[in-house]
Amino acid sequence: MKFQGTQKVAAGFIAGVLITGGIATAATSNSGSVQACVSKSNQAMYLAVNGTCPSSRTLVDLSSGTGIDAKSVAAAVTPSVVSIAVTTRTGGGTGSGSIYKTSSTESFIITNNHVIDDAVTSGTIEVELLNGDILLATIVGRDIAYDIAVLRVKTGNLPVIKVGDSAKVSVGDPVIAIGSPLGLASTVTSGIVSALNRPVIAGSTGLESYVNAIQTDAAEYQTPGPVRSGLWASAAAVADKFNEPGLFTAFVGYEWTSMISGDNLHRVVIYKDGAEVASKRVPFSAQDSTDPEDLWSALSAYEESTGGEVLAIAHNGNVSNGRMFSPTRLNGKPLDANYAAKRARWEPVYETTQIKGDGETHPYLSADDEFADYETWDEGNISLTQAKTPDMLQYEYSRSALKEGLRHEANLGVNPFKFGLIGSTDSHTGMSTTNEDNFFGKFAHDEPSADRTEKRMANQLQKIWKLVSSGLVAVWSEENTRESLFQAIKRREVYATTGTRIQLRFFGGWQFDAADVLRADFATLGYQKGVPMGGDLTRGANTHAPTFMVAASRDPDGANLDRVQIVKGWLDAQGNTQEKVFDVAWSAGRTIDAKTGKLASVGSTVDVANTTYSNSIGAAELATVWTDPEFNASQNAFYYARVLQIPTPRWTAYDAKYFGATIDPRAAMVTQDRAYSSPIWYTP
Repeated sequence: MKFQGTQKVAAGFIAGVLITGGIATAATSNSGSVQACVSKSNQAMYLAVNGTCPSSRTLVDLSSGTGIDAKSVAAAVTPSVVSIAVTTRTGGGTGSGSIYKTSSTESFIITNNHVIDDAVTSGTIEVELLNGDILLATIVGRDIAYDIAVLRVKTGNLPVIKVGDSAKVSVGDPVIAIGSPLGLASTVTSGIVSALNRPVIAGSTGLESYVNAIQTDAAEYQTPGPVRSGLWASAAAVADKFNEPGLFTAFVGYEWTSMISGDNLHRVVIYKDGAEVASKRVPFSAQDSTDPEDLWSALSAYEESTGGEVLAIAHNGNVSNGRMFSPTRLNGKPLDANYAAKRARWEPVYETTQIKGDGETHPYLSADDEFADYETWDEGNISLTQAKTPDMLQYEYSRSALKEGLRHEANLGVNPFKFGLIGSTDSHTGMSTTNEDNFFGKFAHDEPSADRTEKRMANQLQKIWKLVSSGLVAVWSEENTRESLFQAIKRREVYATTGTRIQLRFFGGWQFDAADVLRADFATLGYQKGVPMGGDLTRGANTHAPTFMVAASRDPDGANLDRVQIVKGWLDAQGNTQEKVFDVAWSAGRTIDAKTGKLASVGSTVDVANTTYSNSIGAAELATVWTDPEFNASQNAFYYARVLQIPTPRWTAYDAKYFGATIDPRAAMVTQDRAYSSPIWYTP
């Protein structure tokens, strides 16, 4: 199979083979030895046939397995397990399959649909047998819903897998997994059956099916240690090569790709250190564990063993189906003070917006916020294998998480969700194309074309018209160096944009006056009189309200600004969380309606058909000093700034104009880009 997530779960249809008491049968004699052929070029292992190897491979002895006779089982079963290589115009992949039927002229192989899916319309599929023969295969049929496919090769009399009875399997039975992870043919690992009848979702978007699976601890897809360390050292060296202090900072980092039943819990791990230090310890991957608590422990071990520094950044949680900020840990236990302290320590910032939608808030959560429904993804998890339900939403969005953090702090004494806000692209093309008129999508598959909006991300996920031309992280740092940028991220002096290059300053304190923000050195005053975004305010000698100084400038190459808002969240006397959005600065000519409390719309100059707009409305700069009119000195609270641009054409409008493409009527054609500062917290 292709490497697809990290769950070690096997079902009856899974390609490759899982050997237990009932999945497959094999000889159990302890007599004789089993030998393997190791490729001289890539170190892949193949079991030897009759003790012989081709000239390109070296003959070695295999050590015995445990529990069951791994040698004999592997010798009997492995000849029926094949490696599958798929080649297409845009790339390819590898996987495994099992020969289940043969005749004198042809043989049939069962595999997973996702292994060969890219070659359905074009490309080639090659099957490698145990003896090294390469055969061209064709697709006989496939079931997308159950992720199963059948291939045909025009070679007969091949060894056929013997299928057993899964009903005879028991928890604790020894198990062997044989397959070709990462192209390493005939890889054999062992373990036990961990559980039976695990509900697993298979299939593609809209066609998923539920099956009862056998869960094992056999490391079916574990990347070999030498491979991992070699790849990591190489990646770290590349970051060092292109790192130019003061000009271009390249961090060493990787993505921890935890995905539980399609619920996205990804983290990006970044190092302050260069390759010399970062390479001393192989990264902790989701192959090791999908639990973020285990990741934090690994980050701690890295710092203790190397003297380096590292942190993690969670992906926006709008496709986590409520897991990102769940009130319970993955082990089912409620959050405790230890969990809260670790999360706050290792995840100081949070990705609130990116290419897979915006994650600030949702109209269901913020009904009074007229700008809440922005680039909302709320159909389901990332794989669309589980529909979204309203109860999940409060555990997915940054604003609600910040509020939940106040509640947890009241109960635990520690706030687990005390994070700064950043944006990212999450693009897999290597291009930072966040401008609406220059959006190249998430994958190469998503690049501009006349029909791309109707394609699906990764061929099976959300429609591409849902993708967002987002986002960027801005860091207030003394220098453009790893050390300085890393420390700024740790102290949360960062802000997010949805792709535009708005400049934003936000300070909180007790002594600001209206004239301070008009001074050329207002930022210096901000540090002298208060704290910057990401900072903390504590109760002063008196109980008067804090003041906040905010200043924003438009992207020099972009649209004017509509308004600046301050979003407040707090914990009331009953222990309930509350929120309110205040308009604090806006372009001239508008007033707040006394009845509704809403600021009049800035209007729109967008001509969708011609993809134009005008900066005849809005303002190039907005700045103010604001005092909370509803401040209660006894209530924990947070404040962050949100800056809105005037409306502009969305990337879908540019596609329609350039290609003459027909765009799904559900797709937005106008956008209103924005920036989010990190919060400032008030603690009595």
